[in-house]
Amino acid sequence: MLKKSLPAPMTAAEFQAITGATDDALGRLEAYLGLLERWQGTVNLVGAQTLDDPWRRHFLDSAQLRPLLPAAARVVCDIGSGAGFPGLVLAILDRDGGREYHLVESNGRKCAFLREAGRTAGAGAMVHNNRIEEMRGISADLVVARAVAPLTKLLEYAISVLSKHGQCLFLKGKSWREELTEAEKHWIMKESHLESLSDPTGTILKLEAIARRDHS
Repeated sequence: MLKKSLPAPMTAAEFQAITGATDDALGRLEAYLGLLERWQGTVNLVGAQTLDDPWRRHFLDSAQLRPLLPAAARVVCDIGSGAGFPGLVLAILDRDGGREYHLVESNGRKCAFLREAGRTAGAGAMVHNNRIEEMRGISADLVVARAVAPLTKLLEYAISVLSKHGQCLFLKGKSWREELTEAEKHWIMKESHLESLSDPTGTILKLEAIARRDHS
């Protein structure tokens, strides 16, 4: 059987051409990537193989959400931020957008990385070393997440910080339809989706008007 050839790794220049990132933003992202590669040796931040193509697998995957940010959204919360994807990338690209970015991560070592990466890239994002279900004081207009939990559970997390008229943008893999079908047993929501730019099998789920189903 012939092995399916993988696309060549995306370059920083190709990423910039696709996303329209400024030279300043690209420089900040390059500094972020350099730090990620150094820290990866001691802290398991991302899958090791994904660093063979970081501009596609992590940076484009995150940056594709930027054009979808609601104009009225002032507070953005990234659930289970991990190494900062997608929240820290968005904070860097949207550095002058007047939005607050909250990165919520329960792993202390990953939070240490997020704080250092935020300083290095001048992102200004706020890092919270906490479980999302224990967070207090955040009312997010937009919740984002990637590779955190199945959609049913992810909505349970999101609703704890989502404002009344807030939206969610979730990066999901090839099983997103099955996850959505299962989630709709427990949640009412307005759903739309877009094909992922970074993963032909993935999608971006946009969810609005989210409420629990009444099973009484």
